[in-house]
Order: sequence, then structure tokens, then C-alpha cells
Amino acid sequence: MDRKDQAIRIWKAGVDAVGGHSATSKVLHAIPEPDQILAVGKPAAAMARAALEHFGPIPTLVVTKDDHGRDLPEHVTVIEASHPVPDDRSLLGGQALCKAVEAMPSGSHLLLLVSGGASSLAENLVPGKTLDDLEQLNKTLLAQGLDITAMNTERRKLSRIKGGGLLSHFQGDRATVLAISDVPGDDLNVVGSGIGAVPGTYDFHASTQIVASNAHARTAAVQKAKDEGIAVLANEECLHDDFLKVAASLGERLRNMPKGAMIFGGEPTVVLPDNPGRGGRNQALALALAQEIAGCTGITLVVGGTDGTDGPTQAAGAIVDGSTWGDGAESALRAADSGSFLNRQGALLVTGPTGTNVMDLLVAIRQ
Repeated sequence: MDRKDQAIRIWKAGVDAVGGHSATSKVLHAIPEPDQILAVGKPAAAMARAALEHFGPIPTLVVTKDDHGRDLPEHVTVIEASHPVPDDRSLLGGQALCKAVEAMPSGSHLLLLVSGGASSLAENLVPGKTLDDLEQLNKTLLAQGLDITAMNTERRKLSRIKGGGLLSHFQGDRATVLAISDVPGDDLNVVGSGIGAVPGTYDFHASTQIVASNAHARTAAVQKAKDEGIAVLANEECLHDDFLKVAASLGERLRNMPKGAMIFGGEPTVVLPDNPGRGGRNQALALALAQEIAGCTGITLVVGGTDGTDGPTQAAGAIVDGSTWGDGAESALRAADSGSFLNRQGALLVTGPTGTNVMDLLVAIRQ
């Protein structure tokens, strides 16, 4: 059996288990019919589609990433915007969300579907701040290699709709928030910078639920490995550090692992040089790990963003083994140009949008 294909199947099983459509569908039976559906984030379209199939043609607004707003009924308003750095459409998305919430009358029920990516995709700025301020903040935060919690803390300072700001405009009777978590600890105050968080004071019935997370994805990947007859040696959320430190900490474990599978999750960080090349954090981590396992036989790693994209690229991540590291790899790693090297090696993992976003997933197998 091809080791590469097997590792990809295990990785994909984890991603499929937390799909926006399936994860949302599972909980809708317990929710009263809403008067308005708002969905924001990378998996927003998949989540909204599940709600519409369950409830029927409810007025719906979807704010999502470019090329992610597909397969929705004609009555749905879709605003696509830029990620990871916001653009003018992000302001349109944020304003549209605000207007929709403010327009809901007393006695109404709002279904708010929230997922990762909302920090960039939708914004309504505090007075005195401009799109230039927002773009510069995001570029600075991304380049500094901060974790998502620290980044979103800074983003909330510029926002009228993050950190509970959006629902502070709600005058209806009930707000139901369903969220796909892309943050450690599954904290709704951090997902999308808290665009689905309940404000400090409110006068409506509020219900919040995390419907999918990295833990769910890892559990499904573990089960798939077992189904394929592979012993599972580890299931951990341990990728929350600089990608080089993550690679160094995992390197010895991977080199010495017996036959079996290791499943890891989380979200590594990357400090970017002034003129970064091609790639994202998953491609950087994959190449750093390729260095750690260089020359080892029988090991294959799949490292990918569960949303199907890795930084400003069309790849989700990469598939590497003991033969991947070679001439040009070290300079590519230093220049934040891992994607270019991995592309030349035919090692990129390309899935297209997956309809979910629960941080990153690493599958390592040895046969």
C-alpha cells in the first residue's frame, strides 16, 4: 500500500469529520427556526448551506474568503473578501453584518454561524481608524509570528464588531451562535476575534456552541488510522510554537518512532523576513520536519491547514518524507520560500477549500 496515499487518507478523514456542513447539520434539530442567518468565516458557506437545507429559505448573509462562497441558493447575499490581510470588501462585510443585526426587530431569532478567518474577512472600525490602519496591523501581526490569541487581542482594539460588539447591536429575543473553532481552548472570545461572542451586558436569550474543533479532527484521524490497521502512537495538540521549535521538538520522536501513526494538531507560527517568498506556516513546518527526518526510511508526513489553504497560497500544506530535503532546501527555509522548493519536489498538498477551519493537522506514519 502506498504510504503517501495512506497518510493523506488519514489526514483527509480528520478534515472531513469537521466539515462545516456536517458539523452544523448535526446540531440544528435542537434549534428553533431563525428569522435571519448570518455566517462569517472561511467555512461560512458550508455552515449556511446546512442551515438553509434544514430550515428552508431564511434571509441569509454570508461573509467569506475569495472563492469560498459557492453552492448557495440565489436568495443568499454573499460578500467575499481578502484573507489573511483585509481589504475594502472586509469593511463592506462588517458593515453588512452590523446593518443586518441592527435591523432585527424585538421578538426575533438570529442564527449566527462563526468560524476562523472572520478577523480579516469582516470589520467595522472604531472611529478614527482606517483600512490602512487595519491592513498595516494585520501585516505587522502576521510578520511577528504571534499566536492567534495574541493577534486577535490586538485586532479587537480597532473593531466595533469583535469581542461581543456585533451582538451588542441585537434587539431581538434570541441569538444562537454556532462556531467552528480554530483557536486553542476553543474560546468563543478568540474565534474570529470574538465576532460571535456575547457582550458583557445583554437583554436577550443567548446560546453558544462549538460544533467542530481540532480535537474532533484528530479523533477522526485516529479512528481512520485504526481502521486501516495502523497502531496509533500519539494524539496531541502540540504545534503551538515557532515552527522551527516545533520541528526540533518533534524531530527526535519522529526519527525514533516505531511502526504506527502519530497525529498532531495546533497552529505553528512563523516570523517573516522583509521580503518573504512563497508558502505558509504548514509548508514551512513540513520543510523543517523534512530536514529532521532526512535520510530516514519508511516515514511519511502530511502537514496541512484544515481549511485547505496555507497562508497566501493555493496549497493546504505538504507531504514530505526522508528523501524530500535536498539542495536549495536550507536557503528556501531561511527565505520563507518553502513553497517554491516543495513545489519543485512535487510535494505540495492541494485540496481546494474544505468547508472547515480547525487549525492545522499533522499525520505521521511509519511502516
